[in-house]
Amino acid sequence: MLLTGSLKSLLPHALRRVIRCNRLSISNTSGMAEGYKQANVVILHKSLADDFEKFCRANKGPLPLLYRSKPGDWKCPSLGSDSDIRTDCLQYRLYENGACTGSLKSLKEYTEQLKDMVTFYLGCSFSFEKALQNAGIAVRNVEQKCNVSMYKTAVPCYSVSTFCCNLVVTMRPIPANKLEAAVLATAELEESHGAPVHMGNPGLLGIQDLSKPDYGDPVHLHADDIPVFWACGVTGVEAIINCRSPLAFTHSPGCMFITDLKNDDVTVGSSGEVPQVHCISQDPLHYSIVSAEAAQKIKTLESLIGIDPGDRGIIHLHHQDELLKSCLSISHARSVLITTGFPTNFTYEPPEENDGPPGAFAIAAMLQALEKDVAIVTDQRALNLNKKIMEEAIQLGILKRPIPLLSYQKESRDSALMFLCKNGNRGRPRFDHLIAIERAGMAADGNYYNARKVNIKHLVDPIDELFLAAKTIPGVATTGVSNWGGYAIACALYILSTCDIHDRYLRKAVGFPQLSKKMVWLSALPSVTKEEKLLKTLVQHGVRSGKTASLEMEVDGLPFYNTHSLMIEKLLQEVQQ
Repeated sequence: MLLTGSLKSLLPHALRRVIRCNRLSISNTSGMAEGYKQANVVILHKSLADDFEKFCRANKGPLPLLYRSKPGDWKCPSLGSDSDIRTDCLQYRLYENGACTGSLKSLKEYTEQLKDMVTFYLGCSFSFEKALQNAGIAVRNVEQKCNVSMYKTAVPCYSVSTFCCNLVVTMRPIPANKLEAAVLATAELEESHGAPVHMGNPGLLGIQDLSKPDYGDPVHLHADDIPVFWACGVTGVEAIINCRSPLAFTHSPGCMFITDLKNDDVTVGSSGEVPQVHCISQDPLHYSIVSAEAAQKIKTLESLIGIDPGDRGIIHLHHQDELLKSCLSISHARSVLITTGFPTNFTYEPPEENDGPPGAFAIAAMLQALEKDVAIVTDQRALNLNKKIMEEAIQLGILKRPIPLLSYQKESRDSALMFLCKNGNRGRPRFDHLIAIERAGMAADGNYYNARKVNIKHLVDPIDELFLAAKTIPGVATTGVSNWGGYAIACALYILSTCDIHDRYLRKAVGFPQLSKKMVWLSALPSVTKEEKLLKTLVQHGVRSGKTASLEMEVDGLPFYNTHSLMIEKLLQEVQQ
């Protein structure tokens, strides 16, 4: 018998020879043949091969295809000299009609059946473990001499014919201060699953208990470790199970085919895109990935809207880098609630100012284009006004379809929670993100004031209570922005959506890139023409400038032309660079 310690120096062809002779005392190939690619194996009837290849192409993250054999060919010279797929994995699994009916050390007894079967060799995350170590990152499963943890998720893969299943992921604990290094080390290794698809709370993937992996062994996390998840080739096993093929074989999870191919010698960022890691939530813990270029563009947007041409003293409201964090959070959200409407002009009817609705509609338009659920909550007395404005916004092409208009009243201590969550259950929020644009908040004395310190409580519904309640609901984030901030959020969401790195992370490396929808997103961006039309609509409905109460083409005392219009042009210029 050969023990683990004596295997480090063996080259792949020698390891395969040892495996073929059943002379190893190991249960998995993690840490073996460092620097060489390992492969998941799926063997199925030739009649299913074309559809399975399409399934792999459609889900490249978990199923990077290294090689497809011809029927009856158990050699793969391009991956390994003198190889024989019947004998060169530590262990195999036999599947009959979707059920695993046995574990095998060899497939030689099935040689006759294999003549009508095709073998798929798929990339494996064991291949990048050496890259992690070279980046100074300890690989816990190698340290702990156990198989990597593998979990079924709630993330559906893109289905092809009879092949459909949810994504399977591997988990490796990574120290919090090494997250970006782990992403950089693996991002370019696309044939070994590439960059992680999730970092943080496993519940966001539908994984309930890290101590109970569906495949492999539990791996112990150190105190400062973050669970990091990569797409896994065992997804192919789940596809075989769901396909219910009369006969199929796979490697036993963790018992890979070791190839002669070295991991590609790539330079970080050779694709032109350098990934960055950003924490977007502490409860639940959640990180996101974006390219450095996209992040810088969004920071430039933040700088642009930070100016104060009216000397209103707004600089103290600005929080550095919050635009990027907020927009990453919104990008991950499924459902967003927006509120706007500031009744500062209390002597007029309607009392609303026109600072806020344009930015709110700009965000809503982009959220619609991104196929997210979006709703607007406003004062009960302003519902009809907002309905009319929305109808005209649709006619003008600013919005594609109506947005649900909601109102909120405090009827009990739990009203806010009941509004935000199904049956008031914090585990079932209706919205993932709340955005307030130019909205009054309650003062310390329980009243609401405009900029002239006039109490307008009689005109304001306590919608700010929703934002206070949101802080008690795990996974629900909040953002407060100016009208220009609304334009910037719309532009930033476009930048994120057209970022390849962020797109891949959002869809967990399954399915196809969403860039085919780029023209839809582009058409949803704010523009000078659209915002001019909307402002004219607001004026026609008697919605006035907040500072001057003027029914002119101005917002907050600043003229639309050459101030607001110029800001929109600058934001769009940054987006289109």
